[in-house]
Amino acid sequence: MTTPQIARKLALTALAAAVIAAGGACRKAAQPGDAAQTFGAAPVKVFKAARERITEKITYTGTLEALNKINITPETGGKIARICVEAGDRVAKGQLLAELETESIRLQLKQAEAGVAVAEAAYADALKNKERMDRLIKEQAVSEQQREKIQLAFDAASAQLEQARAALNLARHALDVSLMTAPFAGVIASKNAEVGDVINPMMGGAYGGGAGGVLTLMDYSTIKLAVAVSPENIGRIRKGQDAVLKVGALPGREFRGVVRVVNLTADPQTKKFEVEVHVPNPEAALRPGTFGDLVFEVQSHDNALVVPQTAVLENTYVYVVEGGKAVRKNVTLGIQNTTMIEILGGLADQEAVVVEGNYGLEAGAAVQVLEEVKK
Repeated sequence: MTTPQIARKLALTALAAAVIAAGGACRKAAQPGDAAQTFGAAPVKVFKAARERITEKITYTGTLEALNKINITPETGGKIARICVEAGDRVAKGQLLAELETESIRLQLKQAEAGVAVAEAAYADALKNKERMDRLIKEQAVSEQQREKIQLAFDAASAQLEQARAALNLARHALDVSLMTAPFAGVIASKNAEVGDVINPMMGGAYGGGAGGVLTLMDYSTIKLAVAVSPENIGRIRKGQDAVLKVGALPGREFRGVVRVVNLTADPQTKKFEVEVHVPNPEAALRPGTFGDLVFEVQSHDNALVVPQTAVLENTYVYVVEGGKAVRKNVTLGIQNTTMIEILGGLADQEAVVVEGNYGLEAGAAVQVLEEVKK
């Protein structure tokens, strides 16, 4: 054998050894789990149908409002002399918030007090004359004409006293209403006028100031939300029912409230029904003017067989994995929440239901389970 032939033979031998080694390496890389893979099998994820409590909920969005809110406005007009608080201040019930100029009212009050004193003196004198006349009448020492004159004087003095007292009460009332006090404990939400503005309650605001009275006072220790509920859901909400409030600014926190008002008449424009919920807010964590989601629990079933909503196709059927194949099963559905749905019939407990990879899947197709999804 010539030298070139020997070299060619050695080269072929090396090449064959390399091919055999590569084949061995490929077989070595294949793991037992990979051996179970079937060429062309659809990759899927499954969930084992389980029994648990499922609750159907409906959610509506509304604006948080203080349960008690009032614009502080005097009953009488006048110039604002003093404002005792600022926006954001907490105030107690009965606390003085602002007052009008009261100099003229105080002078009228003194005048009314003096008028009462004069009227009381005149009344006392007329009463003595009447009592004296009553004794003389019994003794027949005076004429009927004299008696009538004294009686008329007494009646006039009595009426003048009542008039003077009424004027005094009116002056006192004018002074009272010029002093603006808090009707309830709360927080000053806004300051709508300044010292020197002329307030006119008949016009709803102040000349030189903003509308809405002198101040706005609110108590948000309880929050209220009014939401518009659709006709198909209004029958599922009742007065006294619990509701849960969730606010985007406070993630992870839930606030429980109670339905206080269920309007039985639909809004003529939206055709929806107003429902009002009151939510206790003792920590003042909830702030009026922000948005919140009200969640109503309208129905619940205990020990229900449930699967993720993604498992159900066309609200009719699911695919389960049996022997590496996709098996279609028609199901009867019950209530659902945001993620899960109740299966009333057509599926057994702990069956592996396809939750990912089921779109476009066909009955009898080979499948490869990539993962068992947990709730």
